[in-house]
Amino acid sequence: MSQPEAPKIEFPCENYPVKVVGEAMENYEEVIVEIVRVHAEDCDMERIRIQESSNGRFRSVTLYITATGKDQLVNIHKDLMAHANVRMVI
Repeated sequence: MSQPEAPKIEFPCENYPVKVVGEAMENYEEVIVEIVRVHAEDCDMERIRIQESSNGRFRSVTLYITATGKDQLVNIHKDLMAHANVRMVI
């Protein structure tokens, strides 16, 4: 049985969600936004969602960008994962 093919993203793709999960630290949200803005200046600051884990150890930040291409998304992922506190990028 073959796997269904993942849906193709048509670029530019407005409202593309980027969710970043990592260990909570002071200014975590600002650091995440700064990294993403290097590649996507149009990050929608009005729609950023921040969620703490139940024990406060982890924090997720979800933000929305206009994705312009696969290279942009790969570079965002690479730069976010290079930060010591980031554990996962979805």
